[in-house]
Amino acid sequence: MIMSEEMLTLKSFEEASERVKEATINTNLIHSEYFSKMCGNTVYLKPENIQRTGAYKVRGAYYKISKLSEEEKNRGLITASAGNHAQGVAYAASKCGARAIIVMPTSTPLIKVERTKSYGAEVVLYGDVYDESCQHAMKLAEENGYTFIHPFNDLTVATGQGSIAMEIFKEQPLVDVILVPIGGGGLATGVSVLSKLLHPSVKVIGVEPAGAACLKASFAADEVVTLPGVSTIADGTAVMTPGDKLFPYLKENLDDIITVEDHELVAAYLDMVENHKMVVENSGLLTVAALKHLNLKDKKVVSILSGGNMDVITMSSVIQNGLIMRDRVFTVSVLLPDKPGMLVQVASVIAENNGNVIKLDHNQFYNTNRLEAVELRVTIEAFGTDHKDRIMKALEEKGFRPKQTHTKL
Repeated sequence: MIMSEEMLTLKSFEEASERVKEATINTNLIHSEYFSKMCGNTVYLKPENIQRTGAYKVRGAYYKISKLSEEEKNRGLITASAGNHAQGVAYAASKCGARAIIVMPTSTPLIKVERTKSYGAEVVLYGDVYDESCQHAMKLAEENGYTFIHPFNDLTVATGQGSIAMEIFKEQPLVDVILVPIGGGGLATGVSVLSKLLHPSVKVIGVEPAGAACLKASFAADEVVTLPGVSTIADGTAVMTPGDKLFPYLKENLDDIITVEDHELVAAYLDMVENHKMVVENSGLLTVAALKHLNLKDKKVVSILSGGNMDVITMSSVIQNGLIMRDRVFTVSVLLPDKPGMLVQVASVIAENNGNVIKLDHNQFYNTNRLEAVELRVTIEAFGTDHKDRIMKALEEKGFRPKQTHTKL
């Protein structure tokens, strides 16, 4: 078995698990009755979305910084990140009394920038994407002698992330499967290596967004590969190249990789909010969306929810798209003669069938033909596809010839 002399050993995992307690809170497993029924297994959620800084990243960051020499810390710490790692390093540095400089892309939402600053870090905005920010951070580290902390491609950081698995086994020693999200591979490395050290029979399955499946591509090539591009709403795992230092450990210890489409993450977000009242970011929902892909029954499964840092604009967009995707909100267009009372007739049919009108667009200049002179677009709230179909059928039976159109809320 491949093993670092210093990191990714049982001794180092035990040390990390104790040390990260100085900077983290307990995220006890939550049994999910809803997701258990959905997939036919007993599902537990590991809610790192409620962790300090809103994600698991503080674990690896704190352990890494705690292992640095005083000289390395005194030089100042620098990293690059657009979100969770930034806040993790900023918070961990403040706990360790070290100066932190965080390079973030210029497109980073203001709330993430301000939250990172609130932990005492200095923020430098540079580049359009993470890769440009990272290159700039490494350049600043070389020019100024800062100590660079990589978001994932670091065995010490990965060891700190593995503390999650230690906590899982203490709470649920009979777990059969652990689902872990994959971006660069740091979390998956720590969790999979420790799992195999403690319980070799436990299956550890990685989950990637289909639009950024860099590790799956690397497994297929049997070497680290760089994707030509990434496209996914799971921005926290939108990584083009997995960590080369981590790849051998992932290759040896991961049992499988599942890929998840963006629309599955949208559905998982609605399920999580409505059934567990929790905000989980898209990357953290990878393991929830993956539950439907498991070819297993009657097993104890833990889904790691890696984070919950999501700005309200993104939340709004995901919720709206989820409601539309599930036919709980839809828009119908009907053409009406230009005469009084027609709008009321349409509204009455919708009301009689328990539809809730949430938006109305009445265009009296649609056509010069007086029999179809008015276009009425109605956005309706429904219970789902069956209910939507009943409303559409009722409108047809009244002679309104409804057409479903693109919904914009």
